Amino acid sequence: MPLRPVLGALGAAAATVLVLSAPAIAAPGDKVTIDRTARLSVDGTVTVSGTYHCFGVNGPVFIGAAIGRGSSATRYGIGGTRAVCDGAPHRWRASGTVTPKRLRPGPARVEAVLVELRQHSGLPLPHFHASRHRNVMLVAH
Repeated sequence: MPLRPVLGALGAAAATVLVLSAPAIAAPGDKVTIDRTARLSVDGTVTVSGTYHCFGVNGPVFIGAAIGRGSSATRYGIGGTRAVCDGAPHRWRASGTVTPKRLRPGPARVEAVLVELRQHSGLPLPHFHASRHRNVMLVAH
């Protein structure tokens, strides 16, 4: 198996895990937004999206997302995607299946984090560029 897809999958998984513990700090000028509406399909797949802007990176950068019902403290990681940090604004989208089906259409809370994996003494350690929390409407799709 080629190494590139494996690294991409590991990075997306790491970004998803890190979104659950992202600090409130961010790199100056970098930002991530979350659209007001998220989609829920009949099979339990959740899709969230938004925009991001970042620059000045040395390692791979990922956007990870998590979603929960309204005021519940429980969040479900729904995946992530690789980010391009060239100083221009870009769209992002993450999808994942929450099993068992614990989400229903209605108010939800989404968290997103833009994180770079930087090499430090041979280990890829997270550097947070931006994070955001937003109340959204989860709609059946």
